[in-house]
Amino acid sequence: MKNFFTILGGMGTLATESFVRVLNSRTPAHTDQDYLNYILVNHASVPDRTAYILDSTLASPVAALTEDLKQQTTLNPHFFVLTCNTAHTFYEELQAQTSIPILHMPRIAAEKVKERFSGEAKIRVALLATQGTVNSGVYGKEFSDELFEVVYPSQTIQDDVMNLIYRDVKESQFLNKELYLAILDTMINQEKCDVVVLGCTELSLMQEVTMNEGYPVVDAQSELVDKTIALALAQR
Repeated sequence: MKNFFTILGGMGTLATESFVRVLNSRTPAHTDQDYLNYILVNHASVPDRTAYILDSTLASPVAALTEDLKQQTTLNPHFFVLTCNTAHTFYEELQAQTSIPILHMPRIAAEKVKERFSGEAKIRVALLATQGTVNSGVYGKEFSDELFEVVYPSQTIQDDVMNLIYRDVKESQFLNKELYLAILDTMINQEKCDVVVLGCTELSLMQEVTMNEGYPVVDAQSELVDKTIALALAQR
C-alpha cells in the first residue's frame, strides 16, 4: 500500500473506534476508492498513561509506543496519528524514535481555539482531561499566550471527569451523557469559561454521541480528524 498514514490507537479502543468512525464519515467519498489509506494499530495493552504519570514506578507506556513506531516506520507511512491526548506527554521522546512526523493533537486543538476565540479580551479556556494530562502541562504550555487563561476543574469536577472517562466509558462502556453535559454546564455557566477543550478522546466520544451544540467546545480529536484528512488528501 502506498500513500497511507498510521493510526496509533487502542488507548482506549472505544475512543479509537470513534476517531476512525468520524474520520471515515468526514472523508469526501463516493466510491470505495475515495476513502483514505491507513493502517490502524489498536494497541490495547499499552500501559495506562495517567497511571504512569501519577506513579512512575508503574509500567511506562513509552516502550510499547516506541515498539509501534519502529515497526510502522519500516512501512514508511506519510505520518503518524496518536489518538491519545495523555500520550502526548511523551511526544518529544516518541518523535525522537522516528523521522516520520507525529501529529501533535493538543497543539492542533490549541491552534483551533486561538483561531476561533482570539480577541482583545482574555479568553478563559476550560481543560477537561485525565489527571495525567492535567499534571503533565501538555495543554497548558500551548496556551502560554497572555490572552488565554487555562481553567482547570475543581477537585469535585475533576473527579467527575475521571469517573466519566474511567468508571463509565473505559470500565463499563457506559456513555454517561447526563454527567458529560453537567460537567460542560459547570465549566461554562459556573466557572464562566468561554470555551471547553476536550483533552481526552473518551470525552470526544461523549461529544460525538451527545451531538452537543449547546456549549462551546473545541474537541481535540475532532480537530485531529480534520488535520488528518487534509494532510492525507494533499499527499494522495
